[in-house]
Amino acid sequence: MVNDRMFVELLLKVSREFAAALDLKTVLTRVLFAAVHHVGGERATIIVMDESGNPVESAIVYGNQVRENTTGQLRETIDRGLAGWVIRNRKPVLVPDTSKDERWLRREDDHVDKSGAKSAICVPLMAREKLAGVMTLVHPMPRAFNDEHLDLMRAICDQAGVAILNARLFTESQRQARVMTALAESAIAMNTSLRVEQTYDRIITQTKQVLQVETVVLGMIDPSTGNIFFRAAAGPAANTISRRMIKSGEGIAGIVVREGRGLIVSSVAAETRMADAERASGKVTALLCAPIHAQGKVIGVLEAFNPLGKNFDTDSLLVLTGLGSLAGTVIQNSQLYERLNSAHQRYRELFEDSIDPIVITNLDGRIIEANRNAELLSGYSGEELRQFDIDRIHIPDPDKTGKNLIGIGRTAIVYESSLKDKNGIRHPVEVHVHKVLFDEVRSLQWLLRDISERKEVDSLREDLTAMIYHDLRSPLANILSSVEMLGSMASPHEQESAESVLRIAHHSIDRIQRLVSSLLDLSRLEQNQPVTERKVVEVTGLFYDALDAIAQSAESRDQSLNNKLAIALPQVYVDGDMIRRVLINLLENAIKYTPQKGAIEFGGTHEPGSEWLTCWVQDNGPGIPEESRETIFEKFSRINQKGGPSGLGVGLAFCKLAIQGHGGKIWVEAAKPRGSRFVFTLPVAQIG
Repeated sequence: MVNDRMFVELLLKVSREFAAALDLKTVLTRVLFAAVHHVGGERATIIVMDESGNPVESAIVYGNQVRENTTGQLRETIDRGLAGWVIRNRKPVLVPDTSKDERWLRREDDHVDKSGAKSAICVPLMAREKLAGVMTLVHPMPRAFNDEHLDLMRAICDQAGVAILNARLFTESQRQARVMTALAESAIAMNTSLRVEQTYDRIITQTKQVLQVETVVLGMIDPSTGNIFFRAAAGPAANTISRRMIKSGEGIAGIVVREGRGLIVSSVAAETRMADAERASGKVTALLCAPIHAQGKVIGVLEAFNPLGKNFDTDSLLVLTGLGSLAGTVIQNSQLYERLNSAHQRYRELFEDSIDPIVITNLDGRIIEANRNAELLSGYSGEELRQFDIDRIHIPDPDKTGKNLIGIGRTAIVYESSLKDKNGIRHPVEVHVHKVLFDEVRSLQWLLRDISERKEVDSLREDLTAMIYHDLRSPLANILSSVEMLGSMASPHEQESAESVLRIAHHSIDRIQRLVSSLLDLSRLEQNQPVTERKVVEVTGLFYDALDAIAQSAESRDQSLNNKLAIALPQVYVDGDMIRRVLINLLENAIKYTPQKGAIEFGGTHEPGSEWLTCWVQDNGPGIPEESRETIFEKFSRINQKGGPSGLGVGLAFCKLAIQGHGGKIWVEAAKPRGSRFVFTLPVAQIG
């Protein structure tokens, strides 16, 4: 043994030797050789532990030789042998005779016919009060070690503990750096394309290169079935495995999808869980599988087969898991890009193929694009239009669009205006303008629908209305005078039968006069002319006048008229003749749609203090679909009901404009148990 001076010098030498290296393998080898050389013995072993107490590295020297990594083989030693006892108790142990110590794990060379009993020293490697590992020194002869050997071994281990911990941390940092570098390089390579199929190819190519394996496949989950379809493969078996399918939950891929974490299959020969599609990659010896994650969900898997090196380790799984996370983001971005690109292409096609002129401007109104029909209507080329602001061809309505177009949002604003072409000719247009995303830039879309033909038709209708009113007014007056004269000319015995015929004639003439007056009012009200002939009248009287006009029609269909007018209704300030015609129109409409022997209800109510009186007419006919309750008030609009009553479709349009001309509202709602109820409001006369 050595004296104190030599002991100190030895420790100093050993310490310098340990500190001269940071590579874990090198440090372990130096520690083992130092122990064998200075303490003695036949062989020495070190097991390195991580922060959680798991073995992460090991080394063994036998005489002057360094043996292969035996971490897996030493697992049993940690669980049941002397090293395991030292790790758990963190105390050094001297075993003079291994054959007499139960903590010694018996091996082949412990048999008597081999080398027999030995002596051993086992010491924990401590660093900063943490366990860094355990070292065992074995001598082929029993009682070869004593307490002085143990003290020297402890001193060497004290110096080795910090060196081993530092080397382990350095090795881990290098490994993490390699992993991060591989992932960073892979991220760059994977993101060079936004086409889905190209993205798949880049992912498997990069995975194959980083992991150094024979074959890589990429599988995507079908959201509707959960089955995994292999979309791409690289390697010798690529053609065999590509486009195959694994049913939901089956195979190693199914396990990885279900558990959401990677899996290493070191020996495929003994693995029974593999799917046929996974075995189709040729002669498989080992398999590594990791999930592809996107936004917290597993959307697919990456599988690597047959490492070109010795086997798959935890670093390989860590790298593949990282690649799976990168792949998920890249794939999702590619899918979103293709959907966006497809939507953009469809928009472009619709934009160009639209039968209406469409102009795209920036938010300030500068034209940035125009379709073919915009060029045709305006007379300008697309290049010319892109030099203008929108007000060059169309003056926006500031009441609709707001000052400087600030009132335009995502909901379309609709109004009628005109488009001025290159020759200065103005074309009537219906404008639909709203915000859109054009080439990924917030813009304004102006749809300028040419309504020249509609305006011509409207003009013809107005001319026809005026003609009907002016040309029929005088003949109708003459007919009415003639009918009245015929009544006075009848002899006394013909008076009764004559009155019946004359009553029918009066009724028909009255209907024609109402229709003519309503057409004229419709034309005036559409031009926003005010209702001027207003006076204070009793609404009850207006109802009774209307009932007289339609009573004969109701009687002919055996229909009942139920009066629900409230008592003492206030007077209203209206054009009496116009409102009487509104009531007649609504009552006649109810008669048309109410079946034989059906019931029609009319009424009116007033809330005390309210400026409006509410009236209604209700039938028990087939009712009006909810989607048609607005359009039925449009001019020439009718509900297409098989076998339903015919008509021009102007009666309800007149009613709406007449009521709105008085400042009121009119609407239709479902009646109970069936039918429709037309409700409208009239202004209450202000007395005093």
